[in-house]
Amino acid sequence: MGAFGDDEVRRLRAQAQGLLGPGGRTVADAVRLAAGLQAQDAKACRLQVRARSRGLTAGDVDAACAARPPAVVRTWLMRGTLHAVAASDVRWLTALLGPRAADMYRGRRARLGLDDDLLARALPALERVLSGRALQRDALVERLAEEGVALDPRGQAPAHLLLYAAARGVVCRGPEAAADAATYVLAEEWLAGVADAGPAGDEALAELAVRHAASYGPVSAADLARWSGLPMTAARRGQAAAAGRLAPVGSPRGPLLAPAGAASRVPPPGAVRMTGHFDPYLLGYRDRDLMLPPAIAPRIATGGGFLMPCVLRDGAVVATWRHERRGSGLAVRVESLTGDPDRALSEGIDAEVADIGRFLGLPAAWEWTTGL
Repeated sequence: MGAFGDDEVRRLRAQAQGLLGPGGRTVADAVRLAAGLQAQDAKACRLQVRARSRGLTAGDVDAACAARPPAVVRTWLMRGTLHAVAASDVRWLTALLGPRAADMYRGRRARLGLDDDLLARALPALERVLSGRALQRDALVERLAEEGVALDPRGQAPAHLLLYAAARGVVCRGPEAAADAATYVLAEEWLAGVADAGPAGDEALAELAVRHAASYGPVSAADLARWSGLPMTAARRGQAAAAGRLAPVGSPRGPLLAPAGAASRVPPPGAVRMTGHFDPYLLGYRDRDLMLPPAIAPRIATGGGFLMPCVLRDGAVVATWRHERRGSGLAVRVESLTGDPDRALSEGIDAEVADIGRFLGLPAAWEWTTGL
């Protein structure tokens, strides 16, 4: 595929994510463009879809997650965190990543009293209490107590039990309840009617490597390991197993990989896109300095895994933003991190704010402030 400079690599990465170009036609398309979206916050997940699609609405995202069979499913996968993925990818990704996700928190579970005996009793208890229904966490904890599995509802034990059960393929997230409250369902009941033809073993590692490169490339093995949560040995093995499907890319940061046959034409400069909280664009790499300059990184990655909403120009973070309901509309405040906007950036933000309003069904207006 040749060699590219830093600016070109950054634009290629933003294009791979669906943040440049036409984006996905469906919610599942948008989810696949990122190889999975962060789903710990429902509002943020909806905006991640908007940034990778054209013409969809927030209601379309909810419908894709609540449909039977679902088009998109939320469960704990990469790095042991909650992701939205295409329903057809849940089983093979859980088989590949679930054991690692479960092992990551073994010590924490022990400190919470989730020992092997309790876990062995909890999984069949979850199957009994969730059979044929979706439950919110408080109701689920109450039903488990009736089954002899007592958890402190005020602590983290319920969350870690659900993560463990999801990693074992027993549960996943169901449809949102009122006020975006989470519900939980039996994974195989929820996936009924979803075809199961995913890869296994090294073929699954190879597929994961190709998906990561297609969504974040050009990338390194270290990028794949950081994004997936797998060890470097597994990341290298996956890329090696996918050697015929990946091609080397030269860059000032060393050799990288992208899908073989992928369009090598770098998108032109000037594209502006606004991403929401926890957007995965910045989570696919060991080193994200190319997209997020170190001088402004603390304003975006504020600790505890929290990522602020970003304004991207050619894939680089130039500002942060926030929105709130104000009367019958949406007020968007854009805060500069790199200086005052020029005309092209202002016009790009105009278009993005209008589209955010369309997506959320509210008229939107924005104002610019400086954070320097």
